[in-house]
Amino acid sequence: MAKCAICGKGVTFGHNVSHSNRKTNRAWKPNIRKVKAVVDGKHTTVAVCSRCLRSGKVQRAVKEPAAVEAVEADA
Repeated sequence: MAKCAICGKGVTFGHNVSHSNRKTNRAWKPNIRKVKAVVDGKHTTVAVCSRCLRSGKVQRAVKEPAAVEAVEADA
């Protein structure tokens, strides 16, 4: 399972506990998304948790302005 490239959040382990107090192993997995982001001025794909995305710790990559204008002109 991937880790967040920004905060390092990864899988956490623990137990499911039943009513009879039996314990079975389980894992809590972070909500990791692969997004295109700007890292050191370059567009790269980065595995980032949703909390880092929501809080704005990641600058998402946007299309080049010339490509956006071309698409708008066709519409």
